[in-house]
Amino acid sequence: MELKKSQEASNDRLRYPTIFVGVLFAGSLVLASFTYKAPEEKKVVVAAVVKTDDQTVQVDEKVEKPQETPQTTTVDATPPPSEDIIEEKTEEIPPSQNTYTAPPPAPPAAVTKTEIIPEVVEFPDVEASFPGGPAAMKQWIQQNVQYPEISRELGDQGRVYVSFVVETDGSITGIDIPRSLTTELDREAKRLVREMPKWAPGSVKGESVRSRCRLPITFTLQ
Repeated sequence: MELKKSQEASNDRLRYPTIFVGVLFAGSLVLASFTYKAPEEKKVVVAAVVKTDDQTVQVDEKVEKPQETPQTTTVDATPPPSEDIIEEKTEEIPPSQNTYTAPPPAPPAAVTKTEIIPEVVEFPDVEASFPGGPAAMKQWIQQNVQYPEISRELGDQGRVYVSFVVETDGSITGIDIPRSLTTELDREAKRLVREMPKWAPGSVKGESVRSRCRLPITFTLQ
């Protein structure tokens, strides 16, 4: 006798394995969806469909690609080391020729000898005198006098007193006019005394001394 299998019994026998395989496949898909990462270069658009009683609304969600931060490349500007090694030569600087030399010590100051000038004797034992005496002096003055022209025109005449010192060697110094007449006649009296020959010096106790003399010179128009 041939056994016949019913169709329902066959379907019931395959239902559970089929459900198990479906559940396993669905779980694999869910697990794969969690572990899968979309590439950064692509934009992923997820469309969700929301069903309501009246209408169906489709919502699109866009996932923007994250902006990539530009990478800055640092370039080392340091030049590569040269293969040739340049040796630095240090030259010795010769000492300067213009070296400072200390100046030689100053020579000691010369000792100046101060000559002690003897005092002028007003009244010596022997008075100084013109060579040849008073007569010779009067004659010398008459021969050497130069009467000023302006004094001649103005008619100036009179006596000029001259004071002077006769040195120990007979020279005449320190000429002065204690009593004046006119400027022109005073100047001529000084000139006459200055050009006189050397006198015989005065003396005190036989020694020559500096002595003062006073001489009146008379100017007369002829």
